[in-house]
Amino acid sequence: MQDWELDDNLDGSFEEDTQRKTRKPRRYKVLIHNDDYTTMDFVVEVLVRHFRKSPGEATQIMLQVHHQGVGVAGVFPKEMAETKIAEVTDEARALGMPLLLTSEAE
Repeated sequence: MQDWELDDNLDGSFEEDTQRKTRKPRRYKVLIHNDDYTTMDFVVEVLVRHFRKSPGEATQIMLQVHHQGVGVAGVFPKEMAETKIAEVTDEARALGMPLLLTSEAE
């Protein structure tokens, strides 16, 4: 043993390590809701710019929103989901669109 090392177990006993399970942070789905005023083009643009969807994927999600009333824009950690919702909502309001985005735990 080096003189700089400390030996806490001088009696030779070992403490049992308590196992800790690391949990992944809970993830949240960002949902886009249909309304009668927000344009389909704007929804596609939002999905491409804010949620990094391809134009084709964004169009599919927009059509799901249009026909089923709601669609999933993406799944993120809670803080990121909240930030994306706030950014898109602010942009929509600035353009006079009532687009509604919500989140729900996965």
